[in-house]
Amino acid sequence: MIEDKRCSAPADDLLSDLIRTTAEDGDRLSREELRGMAFVLLVAGHETTVNLISSGVHALLTHPEQLAALRADMTLLDGAVEEMLRYEGPVENATFRYAAEPLELAGRRLAPGDSVMIGLTAADRDGTRYPEPDRFDIHRDPRGHIAFGHGIHYCLGAPLARLEAKVALASLLERCPDLAADGPPGPWLPGMLMRGVRSLPVRW
Repeated sequence: MIEDKRCSAPADDLLSDLIRTTAEDGDRLSREELRGMAFVLLVAGHETTVNLISSGVHALLTHPEQLAALRADMTLLDGAVEEMLRYEGPVENATFRYAAEPLELAGRRLAPGDSVMIGLTAADRDGTRYPEPDRFDIHRDPRGHIAFGHGIHYCLGAPLARLEAKVALASLLERCPDLAADGPPGPWLPGMLMRGVRSLPVRW
């Protein structure tokens, strides 16, 4: 697709714009850089939000009292999205980190170069941080969740993802006031990076 757009079919789209983009020194992005950018935008910028919305709808439909509370008071939407991120965040584990120096973590000794996997969804179900962490509750204070990472690794797209989720959920609930589950969701995505369902049958 990159070669097609570069050579014969540029269009008014993001990928074509990236192809036309030049770096500060005047060099165009390489094919590898373009592929990497397209991959990041697709996975981090699209699939994560798709999974947030579908998992959030699934949480609402399987917790009818929470759905009813949100329908009755849409000012709860901001908090509901944060609870969706905490309860069933779209990124299960952060990318690998490596110990830079000898350290002890949770009673285990790590040597320089040892890999460390950060379980974002596990941390967001920490019972020492959230009372009844396995309960979905849109009234809870979910501040401190790490669905978007933390520190220098905090997701640059977090404000956009929150906005997309709020717009999608508000529109869905407004347009489909009798939205209900129509069978179990499809299988959860395999692997240890993304968290989401392959399909979510609904009726209205």
